[in-house]
Amino acid sequence: MKASPTLASNLQMVLTDLIELHVQGKQAHWNVVGANFRDLHLQLDEIIAAARLFADQAAERMRALHALPDGRSSTVSAGSRLEEFPEGLTSTKDTVKLITARLERAVQTMRDVHDDVDEEDPTSADLLHAAIERLEQLAWMVNAETMAPTAKVTEPASN
Repeated sequence: MKASPTLASNLQMVLTDLIELHVQGKQAHWNVVGANFRDLHLQLDEIIAAARLFADQAAERMRALHALPDGRSSTVSAGSRLEEFPEGLTSTKDTVKLITARLERAVQTMRDVHDDVDEEDPTSADLLHAAIERLEQLAWMVNAETMAPTAKVTEPASN
């Protein structure tokens, strides 16, 4: 099977956000400070590993479909839908909010392209399913770091 331009473009959008998520996760990892530093530092490693794995899977799926993944920094910078991560040291509380928002944004990209991807290539959609499931789990887990027991758990963190 050969990917249509639409499928290739949709998978490239996912790839771009996953690469950016990985890079921003490292930025957060290196510059997080404050209470619960070590736990969050290690949790960021999990997020980074997941983003790298899913980015690699998306890129390799593109190649299997005779499409060309583009992970160059200029392409990622120009095409990412993730907001830029702030410069400098970031408190653990702010880092939780920032990373949760970026996980949710990367998942939203996958959800935005999902139906078109699934229509053309259910196998690629299966990769999206796995990434969505894991990244949503990680968003819940990192966001729980700063939630109060009285929080409304039925509402996403970004609301």
